[in-house]
Amino acid sequence: MRVFWDEAQLQHAPRFFLQRGQVRQNYEVPGRARALLAGVAELGLRTEQPPRASEAALGIVHDPAYLDFLRTAHGDWSALPEAGPEVVANVHPAPEMLANGARPGSAVIGRTGWFTADAACPIGPGTWDACLAAASCALAAAEEAAAGRTAYALARPPGHHAYPARAGGHCYLNNAALAAEQLRRRGVARVAVLDIDSHHGNGTQGAFWDRGDVLFVSVHGDPEGYYPWYVGHAEERGGGAGLGRNLNLPLPRGSADDVWLGALDTGLAAIRDFGAEALVVSLGFDASAQEPLNYLAVSEEGFARAGERIAALRLPAAIVQEGGYNIDMLGRLLPRFISGFER
Repeated sequence: MRVFWDEAQLQHAPRFFLQRGQVRQNYEVPGRARALLAGVAELGLRTEQPPRASEAALGIVHDPAYLDFLRTAHGDWSALPEAGPEVVANVHPAPEMLANGARPGSAVIGRTGWFTADAACPIGPGTWDACLAAASCALAAAEEAAAGRTAYALARPPGHHAYPARAGGHCYLNNAALAAEQLRRRGVARVAVLDIDSHHGNGTQGAFWDRGDVLFVSVHGDPEGYYPWYVGHAEERGGGAGLGRNLNLPLPRGSADDVWLGALDTGLAAIRDFGAEALVVSLGFDASAQEPLNYLAVSEEGFARAGERIAALRLPAAIVQEGGYNIDMLGRLLPRFISGFER
């Protein structure tokens, strides 16, 4: 299995994180990538640096104005008087504003609120380069899948909460959506995206909501009590041509291996019924029982069994890294999943 990684992803080192009214240290730190790299080394695999994606390649998912914001935001922010070290919104357009014709304007503060969904995606001096590198890894993995093989994209920052024109939840560019679109452009008629991060992949759902050619399946903690709070419910089934192409499998707090794997089996059956020809796996390890902000309670063995069951689809796959924030566990969980997948 080829593994794609770019050292530029270490340049993103966010500090700001708001939790229950308290500013805390951000969990999405460069140490996550170092732990995953240790897991790659344990598997005896080597990493490869992919070619850097162009903004045109990113534009298959993301709005040009949004890409321009991500590229320029930190520089514009730094020019403000008494600016903090990171770009963080203090206002977002409310539905009432949108109903009255709201627009982002040209000021960086207004654009930040417009192009971010929450305060969990601070933009620092290295964020854009890291996001571009992560997306490049996902696109390279998709090229492998298009050729009938499976590859792992060690993508950081993660991506599944990012909409085509909005960042959120530690995510800026939607790496999994980019991989799925790349597969479609390489002639794969039916692509399935399987998201097993503990948080609902709301950005990916949004990207393919009205599409009949991409099936999105997400196994996650119930948004009644967990991020992203507003979407990820079972009744969300897609719209237009995508009606029935969205399958959310929300789980109660504390769900362990049996419940989690049972939901995974339901999702895998849907992928088989869809007739998928290639797979994108949004691989999150934050369903682990050892997560700092855990909602689910999956064991190491549970991740190994998940790898086995997903591999049983016998589909070429782009495995794209999403969440997982216990640095002490990531280097153990990745080998368990990949070893299960390759068993």
